[in-house]
Amino acid sequence: MDDTFKTIAAPAEGTYSEKRSKFLAFAIPVRTQDEVKELVKEYQKKYYDARHACYAYMLGHERKDFRANDNGEPSGTAGKPILGQINSNELTDILIIVVRYFGGIKLGTSGLIGAYKTAAADAIANATIIEKTVDDDVTVFFEYPFLNDVMRIVKEEEPQVVEQMFEMDCKMTLRIRRSKMGRLRSRLEKVETARIQE
Repeated sequence: MDDTFKTIAAPAEGTYSEKRSKFLAFAIPVRTQDEVKELVKEYQKKYYDARHACYAYMLGHERKDFRANDNGEPSGTAGKPILGQINSNELTDILIIVVRYFGGIKLGTSGLIGAYKTAAADAIANATIIEKTVDDDVTVFFEYPFLNDVMRIVKEEEPQVVEQMFEMDCKMTLRIRRSKMGRLRSRLEKVETARIQE
């Protein structure tokens, strides 16, 4: 089961110049479409004097949620090559924005594709690529007398404790790497009074 994915640790920047046009690339780790929208708006506002702010993003460990935007450049000359760099590095949870300052000389279709691709590649090259695990959550309810049994499992399986509430009826939400979830669940289910909630 493939439960890891690659993303970047922190924002990174890259640049590329071609025939006096300047391309500034920004690679930013993101988790949601809302974050993407906010960041795109922010960069378009920050670089309001630039001719174009094109971007592409990829979200989710399955790498099925993605989009490329040419922001006024000829179709397929900006967003696609940026997305191509995200794909060739097998990255996800990433947004790359490339801001173009026009230098007065047209680059042509292949020139644009090359420039956006190179700028995006430079930003990725300057980023620290990390591998993350795909984690799932499980919530377990149990009666207080069985707290020690649950805590023993938590200690041995080492999930991250997301939330916990200890009263007569206790509740814990645990997060663990997907490949280890089956074992954690089956151990929790064996605890007396335990109920698992999806």
